[in-house]
Amino acid sequence: MPKHGKKYNAKAQTVDRDTYYAPRDALALVKQNAQANFDETVEVHLRTALDPRQADQQIRGVVNLPAGTGKQVRILVFAEGDAARIAREAGADYVGSDDLIAKIQNENWLDFDVAIAVPQVMSKVGRLGRILGTRGLMPNPKAGTIVQPDDLPRVIRETRQGRVEYRLDRTGNVHVPIGKASFTVDQLMENLSALMDAITRAKPASLRGTYIRRITVTSTMGPGVRVDVGQAMGTRA
Repeated sequence: MPKHGKKYNAKAQTVDRDTYYAPRDALALVKQNAQANFDETVEVHLRTALDPRQADQQIRGVVNLPAGTGKQVRILVFAEGDAARIAREAGADYVGSDDLIAKIQNENWLDFDVAIAVPQVMSKVGRLGRILGTRGLMPNPKAGTIVQPDDLPRVIRETRQGRVEYRLDRTGNVHVPIGKASFTVDQLMENLSALMDAITRAKPASLRGTYIRRITVTSTMGPGVRVDVGQAMGTRA
């Protein structure tokens, strides 16, 4: 078990590890314990009953958080010609094709948070699979980051405002940021509700019985707070 400092241990004392809190109470407790000298990120960690080895039990998608993420998102778009013009006009931070691909390959340049691509350049972008894939930055249709040129303005706008991806990892867990500690409890509840709605809709038809085993909310430096799964799955802001 990792050793924690006195401040963390003091925060942990405020959380009853045997209690599964109502969603609003859990988020209020997370906010209370977020006392770092920066605006901590609030995250949701889901322990699922899914088997990540089974192709029909994968879940991956995007959700628009109504209160945003509180994070400044740097957006890169792989596009050429008219699609590149549309991306620039829509406010993408970086737009290009061969030039950006070379910069990433040769300089290991990764100063962006989201990569979007149009289908016409994916044959080139595919060469970056090893670099971008391991960092979760590779454009993917399931993540909504491979889009037609006409859809670029909408996707860029949604990404800027609070569009986040969720996906099952190799251990059967899902980890998603839902805002900042500076958010109000109402804002965090709005985002949690949107996320849980998306997760509920994503349940694989092949799964029988339990879907979500455990839900924990936490901040960057704070202790985890367990959430009542039944209430969270039906939560509304």
